Amino acid sequence: MTATLAHPIHASSASERGAVAAEHFSFWYGEKQALHDITLTVYPRGVTALIGPSGCGKSTFLRSINRMNALLTGVRHAGSIRLDDTDVYSRDMDAVSLRRRVGMVFQRWNPFPKSIYDNVAYGPRINGIRKAADLDAIVESALRRSALWEEAKDRLRQSALGLSGGQQQRLCIARALANEPEVLLLDEPASALDPTATQKVEELLYELKQELTIIIVTHNLQQAARVSDVTAFFYLGRLIELGSTDRMFTRPADERTEAYITGRFG
Repeated sequence: MTATLAHPIHASSASERGAVAAEHFSFWYGEKQALHDITLTVYPRGVTALIGPSGCGKSTFLRSINRMNALLTGVRHAGSIRLDDTDVYSRDMDAVSLRRRVGMVFQRWNPFPKSIYDNVAYGPRINGIRKAADLDAIVESALRRSALWEEAKDRLRQSALGLSGGQQQRLCIARALANEPEVLLLDEPASALDPTATQKVEELLYELKQELTIIIVTHNLQQAARVSDVTAFFYLGRLIELGSTDRMFTRPADERTEAYITGRFG
């Protein structure tokens, strides 16, 4: 299925980086085909939600964008996923460079057993930044952008594991932001959080979409409706429908989308 959609809020500018385009992309775990001929375009500066029942391929697609799935044995793919003008699976795309440009936050927060400061500074250090003043500025900026600075500024040298679950998840977002990514992938980032922490993460996504391409997998349809500009519905490894979130939740074009959104299955 071919599904492309200009950003419903504003058209993408040629100067904005972070466009993701899949073209006839399929993926296999061994003999099991998880994705079938996915074609879609995600434009910069917005939130795209991937929805669908468990096992429908949305997390597989998300993890294919930064080649996380390629770390598994026995996997293969066909077709392409492009980040701006480069196929992410091409020999010209170094995996470390790709994951610097395409950050990822997982369902369960996973801070390193290090200080708050060292968690955020980890990526920049790996990328060769050594000056303390530069690292200080990066850490503060990332924590501010993840709405964690005021809560963490007086405990930067304390263990990140002492933060609450919601704070640890925002720390993981800060850790991704420290590398100045163009795209941020989130796989069920609030599913294990309480309502207050969930609200903070959702408010954060609203702020971050002004500067990043954000793609989020969520089983929570209310969350998808709240945070996303565009929604893509996956079913049985196929992209069924893609459109503005308002239209998808009020006037879906495909009866399978309507059945899922109205709770008749899933």
